[in-house]
Amino acid sequence: MARTLNPFQDMDRLFTDLTRSPAAVGMPMDLFREGDTFYAEIDLPGVDPASVDVDVDDRTLTVRAERKTTAGEGERSWLTRERPTGTFARQLTLGSRVALDRIEAEYSDGVLRLTIPMAEDAKPRKISVAHGDSSKVIEA
Repeated sequence: MARTLNPFQDMDRLFTDLTRSPAAVGMPMDLFREGDTFYAEIDLPGVDPASVDVDVDDRTLTVRAERKTTAGEGERSWLTRERPTGTFARQLTLGSRVALDRIEAEYSDGVLRLTIPMAEDAKPRKISVAHGDSSKVIEA
């Protein structure tokens, strides 16, 4: 079977590996919105739940977690080592439209799920318009 030569594919893979940040390698994240709530799901397999720390300071949300090395580390001759260990941190800059006091975090099955609701005053709302000749109100 003939194989098409694509030298750019290997270069692209190498460039992607080199430019990937340590946080992206150790803490891959999905970020999405459903209605008036934002969700961040961060993969943290093998992380002790007690080491997970989430805090907000001046609209910057920081997640820290530690994946410890396994016992007997010094006795091993590694053939391949792809699972990163150590302390990882990831930061998200939050806009002024989120309710900082209502952010929730849950860690289950190796996934940290952050629930970030939109602030009430940032939600769209209807404004009634009064008509000048009578007390009729027109809903906008």
